[in-house]
Amino acid sequence: MNEFALPRVLVAGSLFALASVAPLPALSRDAPSWPDSQLTRTQAVALLQTFNADLLSHPSATLTLEGWCGAHHLADPAKITAQRDHIDKPLSAEDRQLMGIGADEPVRYRRVKLACGGHVLSEADNWYVPARLTPQMNHILDTTDQPFGKVVAALHFRRETKSAQTLWHALPDGWETAAALPEASRPLAIPDQVLRHKAVLYDGQGRPFSLVVETYTRELFAFPAPPGSAFPR
Repeated sequence: MNEFALPRVLVAGSLFALASVAPLPALSRDAPSWPDSQLTRTQAVALLQTFNADLLSHPSATLTLEGWCGAHHLADPAKITAQRDHIDKPLSAEDRQLMGIGADEPVRYRRVKLACGGHVLSEADNWYVPARLTPQMNHILDTTDQPFGKVVAALHFRRETKSAQTLWHALPDGWETAAALPEASRPLAIPDQVLRHKAVLYDGQGRPFSLVVETYTRELFAFPAPPGSAFPR
């Protein structure tokens, strides 16, 4: 796992501009296979870095996913849908320090899966400080599956990316000086998780009120291999 330290990226906008829908499917296993070759591995690296750059340069992860879904024809229409998992997960002491809150400060947790068509593209973990939200916001978050970003939009928040981790390295170390990988008849094995972002949301007064961790899945690549890539005959 390789983590890249990032400059402070300050962006404003919606965290989850989503609609609540029926339960989503698990990661699909019938997506088109890519051949395991140096060309397709190089293409996968380029695509993942392009997607990562798009995430870092736009305020809404949801809109970035929707654009990716449309550009790669993962679904028609290319619309992101969401499902909330009703589970709990404590915030670590390290992340409490990152958010500038004490050990006794109450924190609530939400987890959402984001999908386009039958493809779960990301899973988002969100911890938030209820004392820094209005009573109405807390009531909506407690009793509905409404998107977090939409509920707290009145806070005029900004987003600061803390880290981005590439979880899948398609090319092995030293590939640039080693012999080319042979064309393989086997499909390229892509792990379930390929990229992770961690960000803090700040309200209009500059107070951190939410921490989000977004994990992106191999379903980003659930489309046919790019032109020029094919299984050897």
